[in-house]
Amino acid sequence: MTRTHTLHNTRNIGIVAHIDAGKTTTTERILFYTGLTYKIGEVHTGSAVMDWMEQEQDRGITITSAVTTCEWKDTKINIIDTPGHVDFTVEVERSLRILDGAIILLDAKGGVEPQTEAVWRQADRYNVPRIVFINKMDIIGADFNRSVNMISERLGTTPVPIQIPIGSESEFEGVISLIDMTAIYNTGDNGETVEIRDIPAEYKDQAMTHRSHLLESIAIYNDELMIKYLEGQKISKDLVQSTLRAATLSGNIVPVLCGAAYKNKGIQMLLDSVVDLLPSPIDVPMIKGHTPKGEEATRAAGDDQPFSALIFKIMTDPFVGKLSYFRVYSGTLKVGDYVLNATKGKKEKLSRILQMHANTRKELSIVYTSDIVAAIGMKFSTTGDTLCDETAPIILESMEFPLPVISVAVEPKTPGDLEKMVIALDKIAEEDPTFKAFSHPETGQMIISGMGELHLEIILDRMIHEHKVKANVGKPQVTYRETISVPADVEYELSKELGTQGVYGYVKIRVSPNPRGTGHSFTSTVNTRVFPEIYIKACEEGIMQTLQSGIIAGYEVVDVHVELLDASYHEEYSSEIAFKTTASMALIEALKNGKSIMLEPIFKIEVTVPESYVGDVIGDIATRHGALDGMEMVADQKIVRATVPLSNLFGYATDLRSKTQGRGYYSMIFDHFDQVPQSVLKHFTG
Repeated sequence: MTRTHTLHNTRNIGIVAHIDAGKTTTTERILFYTGLTYKIGEVHTGSAVMDWMEQEQDRGITITSAVTTCEWKDTKINIIDTPGHVDFTVEVERSLRILDGAIILLDAKGGVEPQTEAVWRQADRYNVPRIVFINKMDIIGADFNRSVNMISERLGTTPVPIQIPIGSESEFEGVISLIDMTAIYNTGDNGETVEIRDIPAEYKDQAMTHRSHLLESIAIYNDELMIKYLEGQKISKDLVQSTLRAATLSGNIVPVLCGAAYKNKGIQMLLDSVVDLLPSPIDVPMIKGHTPKGEEATRAAGDDQPFSALIFKIMTDPFVGKLSYFRVYSGTLKVGDYVLNATKGKKEKLSRILQMHANTRKELSIVYTSDIVAAIGMKFSTTGDTLCDETAPIILESMEFPLPVISVAVEPKTPGDLEKMVIALDKIAEEDPTFKAFSHPETGQMIISGMGELHLEIILDRMIHEHKVKANVGKPQVTYRETISVPADVEYELSKELGTQGVYGYVKIRVSPNPRGTGHSFTSTVNTRVFPEIYIKACEEGIMQTLQSGIIAGYEVVDVHVELLDASYHEEYSSEIAFKTTASMALIEALKNGKSIMLEPIFKIEVTVPESYVGDVIGDIATRHGALDGMEMVADQKIVRATVPLSNLFGYATDLRSKTQGRGYYSMIFDHFDQVPQSVLKHFTG
């Protein structure tokens, strides 16, 4: 099997957005127009190809990233349709890590919503060039200009419309292309026919104004275009297109398109822009990593390069078992080949490789650079691991995943369900890095933690229906954190006799707060010429294990830096276990001396209500100890933004419906951890 498309004619893109912006609806149209499906699937009828999980079809939302491949204008496009709900942000994180470009969808009425801001920051972190598609131009309250302004104000970037709408709401008819100054309409039963006409007279002035803005925005990226624009010469479509592409790939501007996916308008033009403006694998910088020895290393995209790939997702398939999804960054790989998992230092054999189309699959005999595929048969590999040629080892940059913020206790209904529950939770945890399951050290209860109520609801649903586990479930509880507020220096000496054998260890450590959200760090200034390095590693292991459980209420300790300042050992009585214990006891003392505090998750919420209910909503937020961030009017609705502790948001959906006679709705997204008030702390300390 030979490569069907060159790297130049390949695109790896994701579709990301706030929930209900129309990602899956847009993807279904893309599959239809590219000939991958013969009819259009719909989310509301449960027939969407990309929402294949039973839980997705029941709820009408995307839960897991679905991968598919299609073709448009001789270009191969690998697409990942990601979830929009905040609870499944991990799916967006790992998708953006392995993609070259992204389509950011906005709801034309809501504009830039909280989850849009979150995915934008994720795309910034991985330097992913993107285009914006303002969807739902046909709905009441659709406002193209407001949405464009919000991109600038809330996302801190430069939006450049390359299309403007012809009409809006029920009068939305088509779009005007500012690149070649034509009006484009979709006709036919499913919008499959694209008609190009002259710009309607009433839109000509508006189109000229936007065209000038487009040219001014990109002129600095091409001297020829700059000169022609300043001298008033005619500028060709090809020159505008190539300059716009360079500006988009630089990340300095974001092209903006518009349409209405549900009404089959604007999707073919969106596909054109994916091909024309988003990067191919050879347009992005070489992938960076390091060798197992810690030296910097890079890989260029190319089939003639040493093989390297990143596993970004693990899934359990009921028919074929464990699927390991990976993106190939360089080289090629044949079925049956052995590769090195450089992260784990183990060899893996790929017995089968599949090209996925949502949950259906096609067997492949070989994979090439830039392919996004799934493998069967890997034993050791997990999310974030690097696969590579064992003669040219490299470990690629992995991904960072957020900490869980909510927990529930689960108990098997019968003793026979216990083993099944443990196996099921292990499998789910392997798939989802933001899900944690552990046995409570005091009560012995099984605790599961995740990113939100819906996240845990889906996991429990899967445990019961997929894995056939019968269980009793407790009420959701906030997952708090602990940290220290001031630095503390501690010396600790362990000197004991256990039978005839002595145990000895001495350490001096300094523990200080790290900036909030940056995690743990450990350093040592101990001279390894006089103190064995193996004991320093033992100290680090003991410290990291102890950080799993704090001193106030047993919650995980976060955001601390531990420095090993001094240590001494005994030739006969010291051991790794002795120094693990010594460092652990020293840390416990340091947490006491460092004035440990508890942290709680704070969420941003955005409440949309008719103006007559605003007073009730603001009053309710105040009773939940929330802080008001601002308000704005959109169409005939008021949007109230606030930050509220998660502990005070349980049951908020029901209360909001009650206070607004069912006319209010809200979205929420994790923002940060903050110190709990004294009233909450008393609950834990008595």
